[in-house]
Amino acid sequence: MKPSSPVLLYIDDDADLARLVERGLKRQGFAVEHAGDGESGLARIRQGGIDVVALDQHMPGLDGIETLTEILKIAGAPPVVFVTASQDSKIAITALKAGASDYLVKDVQGEFIALLDVAARGALEQALVRKARDDAEAEVHASRDRYAALAAEREVLLREVNHRVGNSLQIITSLLHLQANSSNDEHVKTALTNAMGRVAAIAQVHRRLYTSQDLKTVMLNQYLEALLEDLRRSAEGNRMSRLTLKAEPIEIDPDRAVAIGIIVNELVMNAVKYAYPDGAGPIHVELRSCEEGLKLTISDDGVGLEVKKDNPHSTGMGQRIVSAMATKLNTKVERDPNHRGTRMVMRLIDLAEFTTREPAGTA
Repeated sequence: MKPSSPVLLYIDDDADLARLVERGLKRQGFAVEHAGDGESGLARIRQGGIDVVALDQHMPGLDGIETLTEILKIAGAPPVVFVTASQDSKIAITALKAGASDYLVKDVQGEFIALLDVAARGALEQALVRKARDDAEAEVHASRDRYAALAAEREVLLREVNHRVGNSLQIITSLLHLQANSSNDEHVKTALTNAMGRVAAIAQVHRRLYTSQDLKTVMLNQYLEALLEDLRRSAEGNRMSRLTLKAEPIEIDPDRAVAIGIIVNELVMNAVKYAYPDGAGPIHVELRSCEEGLKLTISDDGVGLEVKKDNPHSTGMGQRIVSAMATKLNTKVERDPNHRGTRMVMRLIDLAEFTTREPAGTA
């Protein structure tokens, strides 16, 4: 449509008045076409190329309201200015409710043509604004659909990545397990078993993410339960018969979950190796929310640290790993001096993103 020469279709059975409208509006820059009744007007509109319609009320066949209703059923229908000789305001209300852009009272002398010029241009401007709004809304909806599709595709890819990484780490864990079982050197066996636990701690997070509804968080209590179950099945599993977990259902981001899992793995394995020299004993892992954030404790009733100090085979690797993971979490792992045996405590304060759900039972 050229803004300088919009096409107006004047639908009216009064041919003389139609000529007056044509002459008057042409001087105002309109290209004017005439239809003598509603049916022919509808046929012309369906051909396309009409920018605005001026529609009379009283005509043979379809009247103005009926014609207006049919016009608005046409896809991309042009705006309609309703024109009538009646002074009855009810007609105006009916026309506007039916979808007319404007309403005019005509006269046989054609004095209303100046008002029709203004009304037609106003209707065109309203149509342009409405189209721009509809186009913008359509683009917003299309953008949302594209974003939703991309987000869904990204989620599928992330799940696949976590699945493959988890499987690869599980293979590494299995290889370490085989290597540890085939070694006759106890120091090598211990080192491989420790490495297996560390890899398993990371693999469990990826398995959790693969099966989780939310790829951004991990249920920490479920993760720790699976991690401890892996430890029970490890080479040292016969010494973990009394390993227990008490944890609240807490959601946390995967990176911090990995660090917490590695710390738990190291401290549990440390307790297994050093707390009870003569066999198995109770080892307790507890995770709960507190006023500051989260509190993690790993405790036993043995003499773990004292034995470790005198153990010539201790490399201190586990302690260095615990310190490194604690630094990553911006915290420290400290021993409770009042506990009989060994009780290691870690408090996580900077946890604005973690969520605590309804309390769970003791695992």
